[in-house]
Amino acid sequence: MESMFRLTDHDHQDSTPNRCIWVNGPVIVGAGPSGLATAACLREQNVPFVVLERADCIASLWQKRTYDRLKLHLPKQFCQLPKMPFPEDFPEYPTKRQFIDYLESYATRFEINPKFNECVQTARFDETSGLWRVKTVSNTEWTRTEVEYICRWLVVATGENAERVMPEIEGLSEFSGEVIHACDYKSGEKFAGKKVLVVGCGNSGMEVSLDLANHFAKPSMVVRSSLHVMPREVMGKSTFELAMKMLRWLPLWLVDKILLVLSWMVLGNIEKYGLKRPEMGPMELKSVKGKTPVLDIGAMEKIKSGKIDVVPGIKRFNGNQVELVNGEQLDVDSVVLATGYRSNVPYWLQECEFFAKNGFPKTVSDNNGWKGRTGLYAVGFTKKGLSGASMDAVRIAQDIGSVWKLETKQPTKRSTASHRRCISQQF
Repeated sequence: MESMFRLTDHDHQDSTPNRCIWVNGPVIVGAGPSGLATAACLREQNVPFVVLERADCIASLWQKRTYDRLKLHLPKQFCQLPKMPFPEDFPEYPTKRQFIDYLESYATRFEINPKFNECVQTARFDETSGLWRVKTVSNTEWTRTEVEYICRWLVVATGENAERVMPEIEGLSEFSGEVIHACDYKSGEKFAGKKVLVVGCGNSGMEVSLDLANHFAKPSMVVRSSLHVMPREVMGKSTFELAMKMLRWLPLWLVDKILLVLSWMVLGNIEKYGLKRPEMGPMELKSVKGKTPVLDIGAMEKIKSGKIDVVPGIKRFNGNQVELVNGEQLDVDSVVLATGYRSNVPYWLQECEFFAKNGFPKTVSDNNGWKGRTGLYAVGFTKKGLSGASMDAVRIAQDIGSVWKLETKQPTKRSTASHRRCISQQF
């Protein structure tokens, strides 16, 4: 296979060098938790790999696009990556900084050294060679470097939250106040005393609204559709953990009934505050549509006390006012768009058999969403959080590792990433 390429070490003098690199193992696109988990599991299988990351750090979503008060919404045992638990002295719900420290320690332990600032432009399977061709661009202050990686296996680990979703709302572009996406929101401190419209009522929208209220802002949260709000804990126990335990013994519909009763006991009737529950139960809704319940950590108390106002959908913006679908007009100083994220896979992966147009594997609902054809894999797209990504990572590494060991008959010691550089060719 290596004879297909002219292998050499060549010092490029051009300010925009072009070269191709043969990767003796899989290429992993993305150095977030999903990519790190896959790399660690491959390391344990003695399979070399290369991790490509467009940002300048691991877990860039956590490091650069999350608010300061963020903590893991689930207990740490449901969020740890394979082969390495959280430190025992970490709290049950680690902070953003603690989780980042954990990921950095994880990368160090498993000798994961991503190639940073390499943005994948295209990835396609070459039918003639039977290999994947992954083209990247790296921009620095002085140079633009284009590289093509050639590999047998491609692991897509860019996840569900690669790009922010910016809604199209009439008049928003002419709004006279500040408009930011939740990924750029850090703290409510600078919004003290201001009227802030939070567009979106998922976990981010709820938590941003809570943070704003805690910093003496006046948040109004837009709630367009029904949603489940659940207490994060019931009688000191994680609601999610209780649900997982009950699902071992009880049918889904009964678990949902019990969860709704427990939620009513803790939070009361949330519908009288403008929060309508879906007809489908919380666990069934998560299973069928991938929609995660909101885990309340204090926002409901602020809603009940009037410190967070719940408003219906937006019709249009007029200057520094917003008109709601019920005809009400609100004066607004700033807008925070807690409108979520989307996959960016369709923008760079030239493949339509495994991935759908929405950037998710077509078979994600039947537990086969981690493996496609021709050496293509996906990790972190199951809508099952960090635990789902970890399960994907283990399966992928075992699948690739079984082929690798059979073909190489390798010794048992761990190997390091292996790749060689070659003069760029026009194939």
